[in-house]
Amino acid sequence: MKFSGKIVALLIVISLIIGAGGSFAAVRLYDKDKQVKQSVNEGASGNREAQKIISIHDLIEKNYYKKVDGDKLYDGAIKGMIEALHDPFSSYMDPENAKEFTQSLSSSFKGIGAEVQSLNGKISIVSTIKGSPAEKAGLKSNDQIIAIDGKTTQGLSINQAVSKIKGKKGTVVHLQVKRPGISHTLSFNIKRDEIPLKTVYSKMMKQDRKHIGYINITSFNERTDKEFNDALRKLEDRGMDGLIIDVRNNPGGYLEAVEHIASQFITKDKPIVQIENRYGKRQSYTSSLERKKPYPITALIDGGTASASEILSGALKEAGGYPIIGTKSFGKGTVQQGIQMEDSSELKLTTFKWLTPDGHWIHKKGIKPTIEVKQPDYFYVSPLSLDKGKVLGYDHTSSKIKDAQLMLKGSGFDPGREDGYFDKQTDLAVRAFQKKNHLPVTGSIDKKTAGFLQMGTLKAIENPDNDLQLKEALHVIAEKVNHKKKSVAK
Repeated sequence: MKFSGKIVALLIVISLIIGAGGSFAAVRLYDKDKQVKQSVNEGASGNREAQKIISIHDLIEKNYYKKVDGDKLYDGAIKGMIEALHDPFSSYMDPENAKEFTQSLSSSFKGIGAEVQSLNGKISIVSTIKGSPAEKAGLKSNDQIIAIDGKTTQGLSINQAVSKIKGKKGTVVHLQVKRPGISHTLSFNIKRDEIPLKTVYSKMMKQDRKHIGYINITSFNERTDKEFNDALRKLEDRGMDGLIIDVRNNPGGYLEAVEHIASQFITKDKPIVQIENRYGKRQSYTSSLERKKPYPITALIDGGTASASEILSGALKEAGGYPIIGTKSFGKGTVQQGIQMEDSSELKLTTFKWLTPDGHWIHKKGIKPTIEVKQPDYFYVSPLSLDKGKVLGYDHTSSKIKDAQLMLKGSGFDPGREDGYFDKQTDLAVRAFQKKNHLPVTGSIDKKTAGFLQMGTLKAIENPDNDLQLKEALHVIAEKVNHKKKSVAK
């Protein structure tokens, strides 16, 4: 089913884009939709509770002991109603934030490149954007931001937190983070930068003399489906034998883009996605495709795969029967309507669930991969932040030493243990690492050595040879190509 009428764009975006201003996903109803505006306004004026809010507003404005901004009172009332829903995906954006959010989905923006949500009053990371400062600094899904530039985030709305984190390109924001499973607080100094518009990256890879196409989708904006189509056509023209679609760390975006992409792989026999309203009535979105592609396909997912990217993953798994490789996805199964008000502010309200082709609601559960593959432990290591003068050395024990041991292993200097005890072998591994990187060879880890360890770990993570999930996908595709050729030969 195609989009029609007043619904011009459906977003399944998980949260606010740090540095861009805003987000949550939605069916957008534009200003020209007079009927929507009229119904909103008439509903407010004819409602007794709404009149009560207006009366209290007027009493405060006229009688409060000091002058107040009447518009701010109304904004506060609106935000209070949203907070009463206890729904991290419903929000209200003032005109400025709403404008910035729209720009963030259609053009590049300045920030750190991370998606966040507010859950139970806590600001937490959903995922980081590929190549962004946030990803390079080591922020991870489910990290909780507890302080921004030394000031607590307690009591801040999601919009207030984002406003404090975003800023001019080249400036630095200091974040203090609580990571699940880590006892100590992590510190990040992240330089804001231009976050690229491009959302699709592709290349041809080889496995067992097979040419396997690889397409990475970082998010779904208004141009993603076109970028994807161009990449797919080029890979097909080069005669690829199979395709890997990578939506790891993809926080979501426009459902319309997902629909266009999925329609190339999912036949009309099953829906791509189902949308369900509060009464249980479902609306299915299907393609018109008669036959599947002639080559095998698989997809990569992880804990940062959220919302619209989960729709694509669910469709490939359940409607396409394609294997999904990686770890369980984030689990965001609701849809938000974005209604633009007369003053250009915007209300985003959860109005629907979305369900997989087989009718599963993955909210707070995520999509389980067909083949579960975890990355090496150093992929998940916490940043090794040391205060000036602080040193990790022989016979010490701590969680930071455990992180350092994992980093040493990732950098190619295996200390022989990963339990957090700094023994003689760890000392030797540190010395070898320091010598290789032209650092003072002390056998102890100071702030400078810690910085080099983090850079070495990042290089190891970026090396495709260390990506176990990608390796498994290449192996699966190559095996399917071989099986298909054997079947044809018979």
